Amino acid sequence: MTFPFRTLMVQGTTSDAGKSTLVAALCRLLKRQGIKVAPFKPQNMALNSAVTADGGEIGRAQALQALAAGVAPHTDMNPVLLKPSSDTGAQVIVHGKVRADMNARDYHRYKTIAMQAVLESYGRLVHRYEAIIVEGAGSPAEINLRDRDIANMGFAEAVDCPVILVADIDRGGVFAHIVGTLACLSGSERRRVIGFVINRFRGDLSLLEPGLEWLRRETGKPGLAVLPYLHGLSLDAEDAIAPAQASGGKFRVVAPVLPRISNHTDFDALRAHPDVDLSFVGPGHPIPAADLIILPGSKNTRADFAWLVEHGWAETVLKHLRYGGKVIGICGGFQMLGKVINDPHGVEGTPGSSKGLALLDMATELTTEKRLVEVSGHCVFADAPVRGYEIHVGISTGMALGRPAFAIGGKPEGAMSDDNQVLGTYLHGIFDQPQACNALLQWAGLDTNSAVDMAELREISLDRIADAALPLLGALAAMGSSQKKKTTNHSLGTK
Repeated sequence: MTFPFRTLMVQGTTSDAGKSTLVAALCRLLKRQGIKVAPFKPQNMALNSAVTADGGEIGRAQALQALAAGVAPHTDMNPVLLKPSSDTGAQVIVHGKVRADMNARDYHRYKTIAMQAVLESYGRLVHRYEAIIVEGAGSPAEINLRDRDIANMGFAEAVDCPVILVADIDRGGVFAHIVGTLACLSGSERRRVIGFVINRFRGDLSLLEPGLEWLRRETGKPGLAVLPYLHGLSLDAEDAIAPAQASGGKFRVVAPVLPRISNHTDFDALRAHPDVDLSFVGPGHPIPAADLIILPGSKNTRADFAWLVEHGWAETVLKHLRYGGKVIGICGGFQMLGKVINDPHGVEGTPGSSKGLALLDMATELTTEKRLVEVSGHCVFADAPVRGYEIHVGISTGMALGRPAFAIGGKPEGAMSDDNQVLGTYLHGIFDQPQACNALLQWAGLDTNSAVDMAELREISLDRIADAALPLLGALAAMGSSQKKKTTNHSLGTK
């Protein structure tokens, strides 16, 4: 089977239609065919990010897609990353490095410059790989964003690539989503769409077939595949937090859904652990009793800490500790455990200082330099290796750091309280390694030897989505063969 497209773009009728998953599936399928393939997302807006081999930062979904393709993540795979710091502003990261903080209007003007970076990255990938699978952002139907678009049809038109449109039937209205999206496109953009994919279908496919035939007549576009709803996937989320499902685990772990929560993929291993009952608690919801409270990473630490206090979390954490519970703070959550968070340069907003929980004797100063590094070492409190990555601004100092949680490259990292109830670290991904995960859970009070290997679960999930998408690959290959036959016949003067 050959793949007929040098570049193919996957766009969605809505956010969370399945673009990221479909790109990962195609990357895995092409890898199986021995084709050197790379994922590409021109512009991503996400608070879940990953460190790349070239020392930059990209969206976590593109790192997962690179894993599916069997290649190392690189900043060229996501040249523009937007990390929201408020409802109207975001940190703009270009080629893996922070370029500036911009509000929405300023960034819209900046897009012409951003497009240059996008095309530079795309050009480098084209020279290195046989196929590029591109992921759009949001939906091309957002006509208010068509001007200077670099994320969807603006990019597809610039590089002249075909587009497949994916729609999520599970949320309802799938036919309206497809027809309505095509209606919002220009003539050249509609011609660029070579077909559609319906995602997350469950039920009797024969009952869907009349709708598929109607779509073909109405749009003139073929249905390329209907992909099933797959339960139990363990794949890194691009941004949205999937609701935690009751696992029956006896050990209760609770985490607040901060307004600017970042890298909540840290919790994926706990979500999959058979002995853990993980709960994400959003605003307006009661905070349940727990054995372990974890304060997650944050893109805006001071503002999110103010939110914690406003919603009763500070009081809850102190009460939890008085009753013998354990607390872990990760990255921004680690900074919140200290006495003070200083932001003299206004890195995350208005310059100023905020008092922390004072559970660790340390202070943090936010800096303009972002630390991006993959690390490995071992737990100080247990005989277990640990691997993770750092993505943060800020330097913490104080007596608490004299009692570290980890040793990384022979140097101390993180902190533990004298009473052994509080642990803080800048490391993301600390639960992903089975030994480190169990060591942390045992430190927190869970007697367990159950192992959850996130790397293995990701590989199994990538193979599952690839297997499900095999009919799509066949349809695309057949489409290419048909086009090639037409070209050949035309050259021979036949009809």
